Amino acid sequence: MSQGKFSQRVLAWFDRHGRSDLPWQADPTPYRVWVSEIMLQQTQVATVIPYYERFMARFPDVECLAAAEQDQVLHHWSGLGYYARARNLHAAAQIICDRHAGRFPEDLEVLLALPGIGRSTAGAILALANNQRHAILDGNVKRVLARFHALEGWPGQAAVQKALWLLAEQYTPVTKVAAYTQAMMDLGATVCTRSNPACDGCPLQADCAAHALGRPTDYPSPRPRKALPLRKTRMLLLRNAAGEVLLERRPPAGVWGGLWSFPELAADEALESGCVERLGCDVQLVDEWHAIRHTFTHFQLQITPVLAITNEHPAGVMEGSARLWYKPDSRDELGFAAPVERLLQRINDMQ
Repeated sequence: MSQGKFSQRVLAWFDRHGRSDLPWQADPTPYRVWVSEIMLQQTQVATVIPYYERFMARFPDVECLAAAEQDQVLHHWSGLGYYARARNLHAAAQIICDRHAGRFPEDLEVLLALPGIGRSTAGAILALANNQRHAILDGNVKRVLARFHALEGWPGQAAVQKALWLLAEQYTPVTKVAAYTQAMMDLGATVCTRSNPACDGCPLQADCAAHALGRPTDYPSPRPRKALPLRKTRMLLLRNAAGEVLLERRPPAGVWGGLWSFPELAADEALESGCVERLGCDVQLVDEWHAIRHTFTHFQLQITPVLAITNEHPAGVMEGSARLWYKPDSRDELGFAAPVERLLQRINDMQ
């Protein structure tokens, strides 16, 4: 099918059935589109919308985001996962303000040099906000194109990805780029879905190779499956006489980088001696709760919460340090991973 025919069908469908009430569509500035695109990486629209609205209310422009503390940014990302996205968003905002006088770059290569912005995200920002002709290749677009051409293979493979990019470039029209870009994302999200695609409502059905074969859900091929390894840890829920709990800031890189969490003990580490060695204080065990599991992309984490009390002051707890005493019902803008936030709520409910 020619480029013109493909895009005409998609655009005609979009005029009748496309989404037009998403919060970032109301005023599609580069900043607003950028934040939405970063949030939508690895996350469904329905999950993103409330986070996006709270985030934009707190950080309405790139200058406001750049001036914020990282804790404040991570606080408004808490529960959304993939926290490197938030750290990169914050770092990129600071670069935009420092090097580009707060003006969002309109050049693809300049955008690609910013932390956390890849080829598809950069293309989406410039297409949706500036109507520049750039192809995108998010998960929805990959699915539409892979099915339309019955393209074999997992999109994570270099050869498959290259073929999909060539198709994405081929079909992107010269005009109405913003509408076409949104249309392709909408088509994948609402019609050409991962399971139970609504082929009868698809504008590309008549020429879709996967539909003709009678097996659209076979495309694209899924990521090769492998068992997720299990890691175990114990989280120390240490309270003082004031009802505060001890928190530590995690290292900037790695799992939950930059977020606040509970001190961790190895599965076989003795509680009392471990606390004396690491925290410099004596503790008393109160309870050990049932283990909870949290799934990451590459492994599962089994967390055993250990509730303890102390009348002493652990070493290194001071203003600006990597440890602090925290009231579980505090309104401070700190970033927590979802399991930590749930444990804080449980502690608060006990008091």
